Amino acid sequence: MSRFQFVADHQSTFEVKRLCQVVGVARSSFYAWVAAAPARAARAEADEDLAQRIARVHSGDKALGAPRITAELNDGAEPDQRVNHKRVARVMREHSIAGIRLRRRVRTTIPEPADEKVADLLGRDFTAEEPNTKYVGDITYLPCGDKQFLYLATVIDCYSRRLVGWSIADHMRTELVTDALHAAARERGSLTGAIFHSDHGSVYTSTDYAALCDRLGVRRSMGAVGSSADNALAESFNATLKRETLAGATGWPDPATARRAVFAWITRYNTRRRHSWCGHLSPITYENTHHGATTLATAA
Repeated sequence: MSRFQFVADHQSTFEVKRLCQVVGVARSSFYAWVAAAPARAARAEADEDLAQRIARVHSGDKALGAPRITAELNDGAEPDQRVNHKRVARVMREHSIAGIRLRRRVRTTIPEPADEKVADLLGRDFTAEEPNTKYVGDITYLPCGDKQFLYLATVIDCYSRRLVGWSIADHMRTELVTDALHAAARERGSLTGAIFHSDHGSVYTSTDYAALCDRLGVRRSMGAVGSSADNALAESFNATLKRETLAGATGWPDPATARRAVFAWITRYNTRRRHSWCGHLSPITYENTHHGATTLATAA
């Protein structure tokens, strides 16, 4: 309870002057607070209405936080109907509405010494002026069933954060990453001249993977051994995928369920999920809006 409210609640019993002295507020401040009561009530009513709108958006996707909910609320709204992200964040806090958080637990990078040294061509610059010029990728585990795992390999375009190629398997052999790169090549039509950046996992340092990159005209790039920051974009994608698909659970009940959940999320990620990097457009919408549809296909 505020001190002003205390004075208001007891003013019929004691003098306002005395009450203000006791609680340490100026009478003028108290009367100003009383005069502002209608405005406070209107703001409270508006916040309650906003909370209901936020709850409806959040119920459709529990992973959404304040920035994406703000973009969803403002999409197509009239100027006087638009809301500020700070207000959305405040109302979410007050009503205990929050996106889902999940920590990564399993390490999937297994360093392997390689005869050929591959340079870091990105230097932690995960931006691109055009689509199909710079990609990052990684392998992440998908826990499903009793001590079972699937593994997801990704090929992500730095321009739009679009997942252009991916592959799921119950192993971490070289085919996992070569299948993902093949999928990206099919989606884009050609990867000639593009950079693909990865960590030093054994599959990325394998001879077969290097040979495929040569055949596709892909320039390999690798960060320092043991440095997750050198592949932060791919790491962030993996964390987001698991946070939003698992919704706090430790895993899926079985591999089939995991595959379906990941496929559905990837489709939504590319076509509908608002990405902060893309100005809260989906990756494919961002590519179509800012680069045209000539090089772009439908969702992965």
